[in-house]
Amino acid sequence: MKGSIFVFSNGELKRKQNTIYFEGDKGIKKFIPVENTAELHLFGEVTINKKVLEFLSQNEIILHFYNYYGYYVGTYYPREHYNSGFMILKQAECYLDKEKRLELAKRFVWGACKNIEKVLNYYNMREISLKEILLKLSPLEDSITSQHDIESLMAIEGNIREIYYSAFDLIVNNESFVMDTRTKRPPRNRMNALISFGNSLMYTTVLSEIYKTHLDPRIGFLHATNFRRFTLNLDVAEIFKPIIVDRIIFQILNKGMIKPDDFNNELGGLYLKEGGRKVFIEKFEERLATTIKHRKIGKEVSYRRLIRIELYKIEKHLMTEEVYEPFISEW
Repeated sequence: MKGSIFVFSNGELKRKQNTIYFEGDKGIKKFIPVENTAELHLFGEVTINKKVLEFLSQNEIILHFYNYYGYYVGTYYPREHYNSGFMILKQAECYLDKEKRLELAKRFVWGACKNIEKVLNYYNMREISLKEILLKLSPLEDSITSQHDIESLMAIEGNIREIYYSAFDLIVNNESFVMDTRTKRPPRNRMNALISFGNSLMYTTVLSEIYKTHLDPRIGFLHATNFRRFTLNLDVAEIFKPIIVDRIIFQILNKGMIKPDDFNNELGGLYLKEGGRKVFIEKFEERLATTIKHRKIGKEVSYRRLIRIELYKIEKHLMTEEVYEPFISEW
C-alpha cells in the first residue's frame, strides 16, 4: 500500500528522471519513490515547478500544504482518475434536496456522538469518573433525529462537542494541558493546539481517501458546500476524530511523549514545534495502520481502510443501494 511522506525542511521538489527529488536548505538530499507514495505533506517552505506538478499528477500523488505553524492551508488535488459525472449528480441531488441532505447530515452527527461515547466509556471503565458527562450527552444524542434543519443540527453537534471537551481535563489530568474552552484561530492553549493539529491531519487523510473513490470532495452535507473549500472530508472526519485524533492526544499526554516546551507562543496562540509535530504524526500514522476485525467484511482492516470503506458506504447511500450507517467503534 502506498504511504505518506512528511517534509518539514525548507527546500525544493524536483523531478529527476522517473522520480521526485527533494533538496533541502540544510544539505538534505532525498529521493522520494513515487511508486510507494500516495501523498506528500509539506510543512516547510518548499518550491515546486510545473514539471513536478505534472509528474505528480501522472502518478496520482496529492500534495497537502501546511503553514509555518503546522496548520493545513490547502491541497493540490490531481486530476480525478475516478471522476464520475453520475456520482457528482447524485451528490448534488442529495445536497439540493433538503430532506435527503438533512438525513445524511444527521447520520454523520449521530456517528460522531456514538464514537464520542465510546471514548468516554473507555476511560470511564478505567477509574475516571465520566458518568455525569455521559448522562449529559444522552438527551442531545436523542434529539439529533428530531432536528428540522442543518443549522439546528449543527447547534446540537456543537453542544455535544462542548460537553465532550469538558471531559478532557479529567482524562489527561495535567495542569500544563488544561482544555478550558475550545479555541481555534489561534489556539489559546496547548490542548487546543493539539486538537487543531490532529484535526488538520484527519481532514487531509480523509481528503486523500476521497481521491480514491468516485466522490467529489467539494460536495458535503453537514458542512455547507461553498466556493472556498472541500467539505465532504469535514463531514466524514467527524466520525473518526474521537477514535483517532482524540485517543492519540490522550495517549501522548498521559505517557509524557509531548511536554510543555514542545510549543511556541506566537501571535497570541500556541503552536507545536517541529519535534512535537513529528511525535504526533508518528502516532497518527501508527493509528491509521492499526488493524481491527471488521464484522461485516469478516477480516482485519486498518483504520485508513475503514475510512475508505466509509466513503464506499456513502456512495451506495447516494445511489440508493444501501442506507448509510456510520462506523461505530466496538470499544
